[in-house]
Amino acid sequence: MPASAARSGTNIWMSYNYKSSKFGVLHTAHTTESFFELNIYIPNMGVPDTFKAAVVPEPGAQHVVSDRKLSPLAAGEVAVKITATAINPVDWKIRDYKVFIKDYPAVLGSDAAGTIAAVGPEVSNFTVGDRVFFQGIIGNYDASTFQQYCKIPAALVAKTPSNITDDEAAGVSLATVAVMTAYYDTTGHGLAAPWDANGQQAGKGKAIVILGGSSSVGQYAIQLAKISGFERIVTNTSAKHIDHLKGLGADVVLDRATQNSAADFKTAVGDLPLAFVFDAISGKDTQLLGVQILDATKTEGSHVITVQGADAEAKELGQTQQTKVEVKQVLGLGSSPALRHLSEPLFKNLGGEDGYIAKGRFVPNRALVVPGGLGGLEDALAKNKKGVSGEKVVIRPFDA
Repeated sequence: MPASAARSGTNIWMSYNYKSSKFGVLHTAHTTESFFELNIYIPNMGVPDTFKAAVVPEPGAQHVVSDRKLSPLAAGEVAVKITATAINPVDWKIRDYKVFIKDYPAVLGSDAAGTIAAVGPEVSNFTVGDRVFFQGIIGNYDASTFQQYCKIPAALVAKTPSNITDDEAAGVSLATVAVMTAYYDTTGHGLAAPWDANGQQAGKGKAIVILGGSSSVGQYAIQLAKISGFERIVTNTSAKHIDHLKGLGADVVLDRATQNSAADFKTAVGDLPLAFVFDAISGKDTQLLGVQILDATKTEGSHVITVQGADAEAKELGQTQQTKVEVKQVLGLGSSPALRHLSEPLFKNLGGEDGYIAKGRFVPNRALVVPGGLGGLEDALAKNKKGVSGEKVVIRPFDA
């Protein structure tokens, strides 16, 4: 490897070699004139033996910060230094309802961004130092995000483009995978995905109704609907978020304080055929409203797609009203083998300098950073549980 060095105004050409060990790399350089030899030892940027994690020590307990170790990387995995992790309702629900917890102490968290700290065997598309974002794997403590380091399959990791921060990137994955499942998987509506042939015209000539447009999921639902080519995207929110949602691609944004009836949505949809209703809130009231909207627009045989459990009363109404429709829930677990055919290309198309985010076609939620790092996690969870609209709650695991 040639390099330049000053010596009496002349250039000196140097040869370069390195020897790797498990602790680091010994770099040796010497000149062709034997002028000098330079040895530099550069440690690997891997994962430390122990690091900090917020864990639930026992059933019913709140998070405490403790030391943790990461198991070795398997083929196809990368280790990530987590610089920002987002809070989702599923996080405090898992803690409170004790679901998806195999044993204690438990590590939760399912949405994050950071930098590649190490790469495992058979990984060629990432290098140490790459900025990335990803969805954690619920129930897999090594792949959960309320800690300073984790490991994750490289195929489920996206490169963070230069036009967004890690705080913004941290909140992209989980909510977007939920929308992906609702739109493109057969457990949802089964549209052609936008990265497939003609997928960006899948919604041509059709309308879609998205309930709860200012929620994290709702904002991404608007944008994927736009990328999928829907002609009219109708949503609702409070008045203060109307302009923001229009900027994301919504064609009609109803003020839910004054325009929240099925008749209002029917007027907004107009003469276009309504494909389906996506309920980003998924409470009983919104599911019932979704069923009523499909009835008002005479959208026979369609469905209200929810991201939480389908309400029994809403399901019954869908089968007893004049227009028969279904209410069904989707589970956006991107690591599930049944969804990898969608989640892997989704991350490839979201990330990088040529992806949807870099091109301005997909805008992350606005981040609301709660101070205190892992020690502030319970405050962040409480804020999310209370309800946040238009923003994504985020903590930074390395902050004090």
